[in-house]
Amino acid sequence: MLEWDRVFIGGEWIAPESGEEIVVTSPATEEPVGRVPHAAPADIDQAVTAAHEAFHRGPWRWMPVEERAEAVRAVAARLWGRLDELADTVTSEVGITRSFAGGAQVPGAIAMVEAFAELAPAAVASRQVTGMALPSTVTKEPVGVVAAISPWNAPLYLALLKTAPALLAGCSVVLKLPEEAPLNGHILAECLAESDLPAGVVNVVAAGRVGGRQLVADDRIDLVSFTGSTASGSDIMATAASRMSRLVLELGGKSAGIVLDDADLEATIAALIPAALINNGEACAALTRVLVPRGRHDEIVDALCAGVRALQVGDPFDDKTFLGPMITAQHRERVEGYIGKGLEAGATLACGGGRPPSERGWFVEPTVLVGVDNAMRVAQEEIFGPVISVIPYSDDAEAVRIANDTTLGLAGSVFTTDHDRGFDVLRRLRVGTVTLNGFGLDPMIPYGGFKRSGLGREGGITGIEEYLETKAVFDLSAEGSAHASR
Repeated sequence: MLEWDRVFIGGEWIAPESGEEIVVTSPATEEPVGRVPHAAPADIDQAVTAAHEAFHRGPWRWMPVEERAEAVRAVAARLWGRLDELADTVTSEVGITRSFAGGAQVPGAIAMVEAFAELAPAAVASRQVTGMALPSTVTKEPVGVVAAISPWNAPLYLALLKTAPALLAGCSVVLKLPEEAPLNGHILAECLAESDLPAGVVNVVAAGRVGGRQLVADDRIDLVSFTGSTASGSDIMATAASRMSRLVLELGGKSAGIVLDDADLEATIAALIPAALINNGEACAALTRVLVPRGRHDEIVDALCAGVRALQVGDPFDDKTFLGPMITAQHRERVEGYIGKGLEAGATLACGGGRPPSERGWFVEPTVLVGVDNAMRVAQEEIFGPVISVIPYSDDAEAVRIANDTTLGLAGSVFTTDHDRGFDVLRRLRVGTVTLNGFGLDPMIPYGGFKRSGLGREGGITGIEEYLETKAVFDLSAEGSAHASR
């Protein structure tokens, strides 16, 4: 059991205002693995106060960006020192495989922080601009106090994807951890507490939706960065609109993997399965709609199911396991409910659809549905589980139409042996990230969605710029005019 009885606010571990706690249960064993305080409204208010004071009266925003970068690198160094502990913790509380947590998700998150630190000076640099009549200096300044609301599916990675660029921009942060997976965030808070960051620059609390709504509604919050469902993102927009808060929203996806009729079957299936089932299927960018040419439908479905049936589902700490459990019993019921809705609408099970033999744990078999029409709910709504909908098409134009026929637009892929043809299809997809013959995600490349998949971008210089405001400075004094003429 990992246990904390205090919250990290204002640079200190302090006693929470209430005695409520969050007990974290392993989705694989259904046994408790940790507990943390459940932040009360007074705790969240205190966290915002600390962040507000740190931004408006503290030194952080005025420090040279190189000094901020060094401080952030020091936090990353402490995280590296606890890599195995962090990977074990993420696996225990989320249920993703230990091989994925320790081999990709956690080390990728820490390396990302260091990469952001390298990019920060360029992101915040001023530039000289001459307008129609006057010269000016265009500067970049921190937006202010940031509410970073991170989800449970990749908790450390997504918390750092928000917190690191905000800090490098000069902002202060209130990081709200998800109820389902707050343990790794408390290890992060310990690393922050041991660093040289000024008090109140980062504050860490764990709370549910009520706590998130409180943060979004607080007038002292200048920007809300949220990753989660499209419905929750819409609610945040409505609340933030009344005070014109800045927003970065990374929301739902229903991404399509288009298999063209000339695709190499073996290579396509090898890339498509992990892209569709990444992170136990609990990933917004996952290729959950597989579009196949009618002439190769059965061949592709047979290969897809053969690959899916070969996957081991079970103990996430077993190196041979590919797919772990759903995050909660309620979420498993939700995923199973979508499978049922698909069958009721006329789809057919090609493979999966049930629960693997297990005495405990919230597991779902990886499932392939065929006979899916793109108008079905299983094709339109984000399931957030290991469910693949196979949709046939007649030609490239129809494939593009089906892929774009959704309110979401996060990611997509095209599989083909004809580079030019594949690139032509990619260009017509209305999504934020597209990949030819694979599934590409990189935290130093801007990531986000079209349509209802969100606002803004995370990753790379663009991800830092989201936390900056632009200021135009006109120096019309004699000294300024002389300087501009040189």
